[in-house]
Amino acid sequence: MSGLNPIDRANRLPIYLDNQATTPLDPRVLEAMLPYFTEHFGNPHSESHVYGKNAAAAVELARADVARLINADPREIVFTSGATEANNLALKGAAHFGRAHAAAGRPPRDRIIVLTTEHKCVLESAASLAREGFAVSYLPVEPSGLVSLERLAAALSERTLLVSVMAAHNEIGVIQPLAELGALCRAKGVLFHTDAAQAFGKIPLDVEAMKIDLMSISGHKIYGPKGVGALYVRRRPRVRLLPLIDGGGQERGLRSGTLPTPLCVGLGRAAALAFAEMGEEAARLRGLRDRLQANLMRRVDGLTINGDTEHRLPGNANLSFPGLTASELIEACPSVAMSTGSACTSATVEPSYVLRALGLSDMLANGSIRLGLGRFTTASEVDFAIDAIAAAAGRLRADRRMTEGAGTPT
Repeated sequence: MSGLNPIDRANRLPIYLDNQATTPLDPRVLEAMLPYFTEHFGNPHSESHVYGKNAAAAVELARADVARLINADPREIVFTSGATEANNLALKGAAHFGRAHAAAGRPPRDRIIVLTTEHKCVLESAASLAREGFAVSYLPVEPSGLVSLERLAAALSERTLLVSVMAAHNEIGVIQPLAELGALCRAKGVLFHTDAAQAFGKIPLDVEAMKIDLMSISGHKIYGPKGVGALYVRRRPRVRLLPLIDGGGQERGLRSGTLPTPLCVGLGRAAALAFAEMGEEAARLRGLRDRLQANLMRRVDGLTINGDTEHRLPGNANLSFPGLTASELIEACPSVAMSTGSACTSATVEPSYVLRALGLSDMLANGSIRLGLGRFTTASEVDFAIDAIAAAAGRLRADRRMTEGAGTPT
């Protein structure tokens, strides 16, 4: 797939290894979108003329492509501005509907369970609900980053309304046991929501087999445009939500507002490409990721991998460099675009709350970087990154030894 790179990457620096923050737009996606900025510019909700009908048809085709990738009914796909809005709608919409329609004489379902390692928008949505009087439980994870099914089972009660567990983690790439989680929640009559922004289009997802009730999706994580996502909302058994946005009742009343046709088309095209190419792409990325990790571990003493090494996204590597800080390593290696973790919390200077939840010390958490390989990453770029990162780490350690030696009292 590297030949489809939308830019000429020959001798271009820095090498881009931050694909979990965002992915470049696939040129095939851009090609599909362009006519809906110019030629087919109609409002998809104005179906009294051909312009609106063309736009509406394009939106529905995109909806079907998104649905096919997760084995859903197209009517179960609600377009949003991205995964953050979808996560807010899932948690708050379910909680508010449950409170408004609580059955008389029965204990209310007013408890929400989330993992301590969830994305900030899930944690903040849960905190907002807690301020409204809902009971929120924060479930710890194992050192691998995986959830304990036994611990979750023990936390469920007749008052539990919803469990939210990220499908694949945005920092450490760990993939949770979705089918087991879904079965456990369904048996207890609890809604199961998963933030699948990082998993959608990268690993197989089946909302029926996995008994998922609500799933959040993002466009710009799968080589589609920014500014668009979706929420899967199960029809049978029916999941009911109260909308967050009031207006004209678009998206079956769950998300009012004029849909951005070009962005919906882009998300649909990205989903269709993932449907066709996901297996081959995953195998290629897994090979490149393993090559990256093995060579860095050979060349950098003490390097460790954070998170489960088996159940993780094929393109993700999260590595700790003992004795160094991630910020100084990134600064010392400007020829590789990499990150310390979540792009949504990059303004913070504290150690990653996710890595601390895995039991890492502040020192190791502060010395961890995330490397995200993607569709357009080449083997030569991986080899370049290995050399650049290893050399930067070596220089920093040498400088530190010299500084410490110079500071020794005589």
